[in-house]
Amino acid sequence: MVPKASITFVCTECGGETLRWAGQCPHCQAWNTLQEFQARKPEPGRRARSEPRQSGVGGSSRPVPLTEITSDSAPRRQLAWGELNRVLGGGIVPGSLVLVGGEPGIGKSTLLMQAARQVAGGGGQVLYVSGEESNQQVHMRAARLGALAEDILLLAETDLDAICEAITAVRPGLAVIDSIQTVTDPGLSGTAGSVTQVRESAARLMRLAKEEAIPIFLVGHVTKEGAIAGPRVLEHIVDTVLFMEGDRRQELRLVRAMKNRFGSAEEIGVFAMGEHGLEEVPDPSAALLSNATTSSPGTAIVVVIEGTRPLLIEVQSLVNKKEGGYPPRRVANGFDLNRLHMLLAVLDRRGGVPMGEA
Repeated sequence: MVPKASITFVCTECGGETLRWAGQCPHCQAWNTLQEFQARKPEPGRRARSEPRQSGVGGSSRPVPLTEITSDSAPRRQLAWGELNRVLGGGIVPGSLVLVGGEPGIGKSTLLMQAARQVAGGGGQVLYVSGEESNQQVHMRAARLGALAEDILLLAETDLDAICEAITAVRPGLAVIDSIQTVTDPGLSGTAGSVTQVRESAARLMRLAKEEAIPIFLVGHVTKEGAIAGPRVLEHIVDTVLFMEGDRRQELRLVRAMKNRFGSAEEIGVFAMGEHGLEEVPDPSAALLSNATTSSPGTAIVVVIEGTRPLLIEVQSLVNKKEGGYPPRRVANGFDLNRLHMLLAVLDRRGGVPMGEA
């Protein structure tokens, strides 16, 4: 018998549920954030007929004394990148579910492909599931990054049932799903990326990771506001949330831990994007001060704390004299207004071009 579905409305901001649609979420008071969600009711007796879980990270279904549980049986997997190990809290934890977010083109797929190469180089097997690119496209990127290895298995699939079956059959040391917004459960309504699909797909992958002790990395898209696309409950389901940021016109990339159940949530990893992919920056202070001009007026070197380590950064300031009572009103079309203000100030101060009234 097909399980029945109950319709609720889920807030994309806080994950709160309500039985009726409203313009404002009754939990967080956000406007226009409620979306329809169909939750399937389990079949009667399904729990009794289901097979007992294997003793993985979650262990068996019976209660176990806390003193009898040891973490030595599931050690962390160390990667070749110390910067990524730092952000993850010391390495990849078996059975963990990690969400990696960032703007399009920032390097999320590159980061995970190179991490897969390091796991394969250490004797582990990796299952890379691509829901956005074909096998040929992923092969081209892997060849450019030098990540062609027999222990990296590629699966171009968006069906959640097929993905879970592949993970269970292969039992890799690491599974990568690129991306969670393209995965669909055929038993649920809604298109890929909807609240229903993203929420239930992430919850099912979390159960699979815990039961089979397989770490799973998810790639997440971001909205125009810079938040990870999908319901906010997605960030609550996963164990770790890593956010990749940086200017695509520059080479430096920062991987910041926004949430981490296995380590500090204030650590950052510094990487540099080059022709052959990402490279870790073991000395971020030297990289940040490589082009510093401490002899110029208006510059200073300060020390900031990021996570557990101090970093040296350069702070620049520029002050211009303003003629008249009020600054001129400027409008930019197709160009960042703050960047325009900065360029005009540099031209006025350093170039000798009077732009105070422009």
